[in-house]
Amino acid sequence: MKLRFATLAGAVALVASGGSHALTFNFTFLSGTSAQAQQAFVDAGARWSSLFTDTVTLDMTVGQASLGAGVLASAGSTRSLYTYSQFKTALTTDQTTATDSVAVSNLPAGSSFNMLINRTSDSPSGPGSATPYFDNNASANNTSIRITNANAKALGLTPTLAVTGNCAAACDASITFATAFTWDYDPTNGITPGAFDFVGIAKHEIGHAMGFISGVDILDINSPNPITPGPFAADQFTFVNSLDLFRFSAASIAAGGLGTIDWTANTTAKYFSLNKGATVGAGFSTGRTFGDGQHASHWRDSLGIGIMDPTAGQGELLAISNNDQMAFDVIGWNLAPIPEPQTYALFAMGLMGLAWRRRAVRRD
Repeated sequence: MKLRFATLAGAVALVASGGSHALTFNFTFLSGTSAQAQQAFVDAGARWSSLFTDTVTLDMTVGQASLGAGVLASAGSTRSLYTYSQFKTALTTDQTTATDSVAVSNLPAGSSFNMLINRTSDSPSGPGSATPYFDNNASANNTSIRITNANAKALGLTPTLAVTGNCAAACDASITFATAFTWDYDPTNGITPGAFDFVGIAKHEIGHAMGFISGVDILDINSPNPITPGPFAADQFTFVNSLDLFRFSAASIAAGGLGTIDWTANTTAKYFSLNKGATVGAGFSTGRTFGDGQHASHWRDSLGIGIMDPTAGQGELLAISNNDQMAFDVIGWNLAPIPEPQTYALFAMGLMGLAWRRRAVRRD
C-alpha cells in the first residue's frame, strides 16, 4: 500500500514485550511523535506479545504525517521471497495448535499451488482481461511465496534485511499515523465519541507488518487501467503471501477444484478457509481498484470480523478477535495458551456491526 512519509528526524526507541512471552517490539519513534502516541504503540505491541510466544524481536519505525483523505494510518513492511517448498517446510515445523495441523495438512502437496488469476498480459482471454483463468503451470508465480520479514522471523526463516519508509536502517516495518484526526489514546475506559481508538489502529498496522497482507493488492494496482505500462505476465506476480494460501472463492473451487486459491482482482467474494476452501470462513476485502474498494489485505468491511477490518468508526473500540488470532496462527505465529477474552472481542464486533454505525474512515 502506498505511503507518504515525513522526513526522518531525531528518534527515540522504546521496547514493548509481553512479560513472560518472547515476542518483543523495538519501536523507533520519529521526532514529533507525542508521548501519548508512543505509549499507545507500546501498549499495542504488548497486546500482540500477550497473544503469541514466538521468540523474535520486531523492529518498527513510527511517525506521523498528513495522509490521504480519510486514511487514519498506513504501514509498509519489508518482505522476503521463498520457494513454496521452503515456506511449507517452515510452516510444518512450526505447528503448535490443532488449527495449525488442519491448515498444514490441507496445503497443496508438491512444490507448487494452483490459482485463479486475471488481468495478466498472457491471459487466454486477451491481455489484461478481467476474465479469471486457472493457472497451474508450476512456474514462478505458482512456486513462490513472498512474506513479511516479521512473518519470516516467526517461522524461523532468515529474511533479507531491507529498509522501508522512514526506517533509518534495516527494519520490519514503517508505520505512519495521520495528523488530521482526533485520537483517544486510552481504550480502557471506552473511546470518546468523535475520536478514534489510537491503540486499536496501532494494533491494526502492526498486524499488517506481522503478515496480514495479500499480494492481490499488487495485481490490483498493476493492471492495465489506470496503470501504464501494463498488464504484466502471470509469472511476474511472485507476490503470493502466506495468508493468500487460505484465500478461496466459489469461483476458484469451480475452476480448479479444492485447494485452488483465488488470486483475482475483482468483486467476487473471497473467504478464509483452513481446508482447501471446503469450509467458508470470514470474508476478505477484494481490492481498491477493481474490487470492493478496500485493499485485499483486510477482512471484508462492515462485518465486524476483527482488528484487520479496513475501516474504523469514531467512538469505536477495536479489539483483536478470534478470527484475527486464527489467521495469524495458521501463517506461523504461535498462540499463547490464553486467548483474547471472548467477551471483549464480541463487544467490539457488536459495535462494528450496528446499523447506525457512524461513517467509517479507512485504515491501510
